[in-house]
Amino acid sequence: MHDAKQAARNAADAAGDHPALTTLARGGFVVLGVVHILIGWIAVQIATGSGGGEASNSGALSTIAQAPGGQFLLWAAVLALVALGLWRLTQLFTGNDVKEKAKGGVMAVVYLSLAATTATFAAGGRTSDSETVTDVTATVLSRPWGEVLVIIAGLVVIAVGVYSIVRGVTRSFREDLEAGAGAGDVGSAIIVAGVVGYIARGVAFAVLGILIVWAGWTNDPEEAAGLDAALRTLGEQPAGSVLLIIIGVGLALYGLYSVARARYVKM
Repeated sequence: MHDAKQAARNAADAAGDHPALTTLARGGFVVLGVVHILIGWIAVQIATGSGGGEASNSGALSTIAQAPGGQFLLWAAVLALVALGLWRLTQLFTGNDVKEKAKGGVMAVVYLSLAATTATFAAGGRTSDSETVTDVTATVLSRPWGEVLVIIAGLVVIAVGVYSIVRGVTRSFREDLEAGAGAGDVGSAIIVAGVVGYIARGVAFAVLGILIVWAGWTNDPEEAAGLDAALRTLGEQPAGSVLLIIIGVGLALYGLYSVARARYVKM
């Protein structure tokens, strides 16, 4: 059994360190950056009343699909996101502790799911994050203990948001950058973008989590409608337009940080 585990770890190590995979995976971070920049831009448009589609992954991918050469760019994004997901997946075997292994597995699912959504747009299809969240919530609510499960899911999303805020405030994300670049080699502008970006992303996720909890509490799946609904809810608060602009800019800065991460992160 030990030999089998060691063999799996060695194979995962070899795959995770392969130049082709790591190069493509770095491209995945660039894709994530572009998506967040577009979500931020859409959020600002909503806040200023100058248009804006769905402020979500789907909305960002739709924007890319409509650009010249958009389909080609999306297929390239699919390849990069799959590589990033597979790279994360190797951490299930190579992680030094349970936390690192769990993070690798969870992030692999996130990136591969985004790759699947991107492939839908690349193939000329359409999907909506808001409709997906509502449909999934409705399905769960129809099951025994559905309300409890939805509330738990919402609390998990809130925890993710809080974790992101803490990560930004404490600047703990610097460890990821400096592991590959070395302490002092990461520019202050990138650090500032990371701080603001993580906090803005955390606030958005916290609000999303609250909406999901409320959907479970009221047994109304329409209350849980994805990131777009969370951002629009922020915009409906007192001084909401200003708040939404700040969050939109913050999400865009997180995107710039993600692009920088593609260069500096240790892989």
